[in-house]
Amino acid sequence: MTVQIGDSIPSASLGVMTPDGPSTLTTDEIFAGKRVVLFAVPGAFTPTCSDRHLPGFLENAAAIRRRGVDTLACLAVNDVFVMSAWGEATGAAGTLQMLADGNGDLARALGLEADFTQFGMGHRSRRYAAIVDDGVVRWLGVETAPGVRESSADAALAALDALGPRG
Repeated sequence: MTVQIGDSIPSASLGVMTPDGPSTLTTDEIFAGKRVVLFAVPGAFTPTCSDRHLPGFLENAAAIRRRGVDTLACLAVNDVFVMSAWGEATGAAGTLQMLADGNGDLARALGLEADFTQFGMGHRSRRYAAIVDDGVVRWLGVETAPGVRESSADAALAALDALGPRG
């Protein structure tokens, strides 16, 4: 079943790159007590993800943070090394938290896993964005067709404006 507004983010461990090398963060560490805008892409370095989805959040990061967002995070079913390299290559490192869902555990737990085996990519995440307050999903924009509309930075900004301050 796909996660719904009002649901809690399930427990999972995600890979992150630190100055000391690869590490993990739990979803509790990422979401507890914070307002997080999370967006997920099918794959790092893929055309739509690199050319449209991630750049929109990078360009709007300051505006998103001004709306009371503590963390702006990008998630993909890739390993921590790929997510780190993608963050460096796009200039997102230091602005976006690059989260590696290496085995797709969180994508599967959220019901947002996608089968890209026909493209040689295996099982990945669907393209989506979410606003999560203290671990609870307050808004969710999931793409149902190719492109970036429902999960765009503009859609997240509009949702943040509609939700108002965390509380």
